[in-house]
Amino acid sequence: MPKVTFRTDWCKGCGLCAMVCPKKIIVINKEKINKKGHSPAEITDQSQCIGCAFCATMCPDCIITVEK
Repeated sequence: MPKVTFRTDWCKGCGLCAMVCPKKIIVINKEKINKKGHSPAEITDQSQCIGCAFCATMCPDCIITVEK
């Protein structure tokens, strides 16, 4: 099963990863604020991840790691 991790303290909440996720399991968590003052992205259901790594490829800040 693929594992996706986010370095949430560096995320600026742009939402590009959520837009490209084919399973729509990445969201911007509006209830959290990171140390940069942004709402970070997070994965809602790790078991649904197919390991495509579109999210990691799209992230301009390289905060997403996908392990297959």
